Amino acid sequence: MNILPRKFYQKDTVIVAKNLLGKKLVRKIGNYEISGTITETEAYRHKDDPASHAFTKITDRNKIMFGDVGMSYVYFTYGMHYCFNVVAKNSKTNAGAVLIRGIKPDKGITRMQKNRKMENLKELTNGPAKLTQSLEITKEHYGLDLTKKSKIYITEGIEIKKIIKSTRIGIKKGKEKLWNFKCSF
Repeated sequence: MNILPRKFYQKDTVIVAKNLLGKKLVRKIGNYEISGTITETEAYRHKDDPASHAFTKITDRNKIMFGDVGMSYVYFTYGMHYCFNVVAKNSKTNAGAVLIRGIKPDKGITRMQKNRKMENLKELTNGPAKLTQSLEITKEHYGLDLTKKSKIYITEGIEIKKIIKSTRIGIKKGKEKLWNFKCSF
């Protein structure tokens, strides 16, 4: 399958969050591949989004959100978990990223289960921290170009039949924005 090109991410962050559903997230570890179909995303923008890391100013942590689209934004949260995002925004927006909240495991399931020390496929990658643990994603992967074949990239996927939108999870501000997207296929 073809890797998504940079222009895929050069749209409104909310649109990209919807369009990523059904795409395939691939993690290469040496010659080994782990992958899954994206099933849940959340959009985070700039000045119109008080829940976004980019809401107030540029910092060392969020500076990637203000840069080129198609880059990985990995951050550490709650002192124990990593979250994986892809930078996405249109030319009218200063910053934006899409949090990948969940995938349906496709390849390398045994390794994912070993990484999470669990067998239950339903619970394996159905949250942002579960996903990064399963795919061995850490701060080392901050700033990767996801539009090229490397340690992490996103490819074309499958057609989505239905998108369910709701409020984003675990935020205190910006709750009125229905920028959490889940799919069925």
